[in-house]
Amino acid sequence: MTAFPVPQPGASLLLAFRPVKKIVLVIGGNQLAASRHSPLLKLKLLLPLLRKAAGRCCEELRWRAEQGQLSLVDLDTLPCSITGPADHTRDGKAIDTFVYTLPDRVELVCITDTVTSPASGFRRDWDSAEHIVRLCQHRGIPTNVADMPDLCSFTFMASHRFPAADSKSASPLQRDIIASLPKEIGSAVENTGKLRALAKSSDADVRDLSDDQELSEDSAPGTPNEPIEQRTTYWPISRLARLTDDGMGAVLDGEDGLRSLSAPGRISPEDALVTPVHQLTLTPPRQGRIFLVGSGPGHPSLLTVATHAALTRHAQLVLSDKLVPAAVLDLIPSGVEVRIARKFPGNADGAQTELMEAAVEAARRGLTVVRLKQGDPTVYGRVGEEILYFRAHGIEPVVVPGVSSALAGPIFAGIPVTQRGAAESFVVCTGVGRAGRSVSLPGYARSRTLVVLMGVARLPQLLHALLAENGARDGAPYPAHTPVALIERASMPDQRVVSSTLRDIAAGLESIGEQRPPGMLVIGWSVPSLWAEGNVTVLEEGAEAHDEERVSVWLEGKRWRVAEGLEMHWGEW
Repeated sequence: MTAFPVPQPGASLLLAFRPVKKIVLVIGGNQLAASRHSPLLKLKLLLPLLRKAAGRCCEELRWRAEQGQLSLVDLDTLPCSITGPADHTRDGKAIDTFVYTLPDRVELVCITDTVTSPASGFRRDWDSAEHIVRLCQHRGIPTNVADMPDLCSFTFMASHRFPAADSKSASPLQRDIIASLPKEIGSAVENTGKLRALAKSSDADVRDLSDDQELSEDSAPGTPNEPIEQRTTYWPISRLARLTDDGMGAVLDGEDGLRSLSAPGRISPEDALVTPVHQLTLTPPRQGRIFLVGSGPGHPSLLTVATHAALTRHAQLVLSDKLVPAAVLDLIPSGVEVRIARKFPGNADGAQTELMEAAVEAARRGLTVVRLKQGDPTVYGRVGEEILYFRAHGIEPVVVPGVSSALAGPIFAGIPVTQRGAAESFVVCTGVGRAGRSVSLPGYARSRTLVVLMGVARLPQLLHALLAENGARDGAPYPAHTPVALIERASMPDQRVVSSTLRDIAAGLESIGEQRPPGMLVIGWSVPSLWAEGNVTVLEEGAEAHDEERVSVWLEGKRWRVAEGLEMHWGEW
């Protein structure tokens, strides 16, 4: 088993009570529990560890238990007055009884298993944690509960170990803080501790002088009235980091002190101080960051882990597109400012510029800005314009991909963009060009699916481009009976799908009343390919002769069909 650093007794920045037969209970067996032990073990405290599922805790805790640094206690084996089925009060009763039977006072309780542990898969819920906290409060014991700040009566400060700690395991915020610190700070802190220990040792030697020891006039300690040489108060961190044992002795010997720092084995002459210097000078605020983030098609469960973290953990300002649904915005913590783009016909460019300017201004104030877009930001999300704009203003943004609605939207309507025997390729295009100009659409290819984003509002123009002989199209016209699905608000509870043909889709859209943006069009033989028993023979030789019949069966003899809502199982996510 891997060995871990042995805690050194002495001071702790996290806890400040005297280490005299104190007991701390750490409830949980995950890596967070191990991190809680680092400052506590330095105080020489007895640390029984209460945890679920004995034998399933992290490697560091098992090793420390084998070394006798702490005790492991299986929570499930503790006596409890509850004999029936376990509920949220069972653990609290068992812990309360255990605390009462301990020979020494319990000073702190740290609950860490409110965070999911990959090893055990157990996670304590709010009710159970609250019950334990209330019992501890009754006994006057301070508590800390991971990820539940409302239940905490004290908190731990973030810490970083130099130089052995692996900064790759730190959070992005911790990495930023670590990167801003001088690289020699670990050695400087260590040397300062040694210097302090030597100074305390020197004081003890002076106190050991006997009262009847004869001191000559030359060797007697100086009186308060004796002139004292002025010494430099502030040292740069780089100088402290290079201080050797001899150099420490020179500082404390009382003869040459700071005057002989250029002696062999001590600080080099170029580091000698003439005027007070302190390396931790005041600097302007660190420049913030800008994340360009994709929110997926709309359903919150389709957010990537990176997007979820950006919104819930890192964001200090969220600048959101208008079409991002409320279900995604509701995930943002209440203390984070959210601004919605004021985009409406004729103001798209103005609103875009307004958001970009706001992002740069906030980042220059040191904030982390999340620019939130629907789908994937690189698929018609104008992300390229924003990257170049931010770069021109001295900020390199981070692009976080999202699940593209061009791929996910059709799936929510039961349509694959590719399907063997029905569609061998697909093309994604926009229905409207820059500044409202028309776009040139691809021509008809029987084996290809066409996905048109942002085209529903211009449906008549799109249909003309696809069907007319002289349409704005690069290739052959589409047959009027080509299947098409118009998908509105894909993945949301009010999703609506109109299935029809290019000939009748305009009438179908008109029949359902007001539109529900955002909408997309999926055109081609992949649209009916998985309906009912499926139809994956459209690419076989001579299949064109049966197209009209195939479409009639798919639409059940109607000109169009409308489907409302999501499949039942999507309500479980």
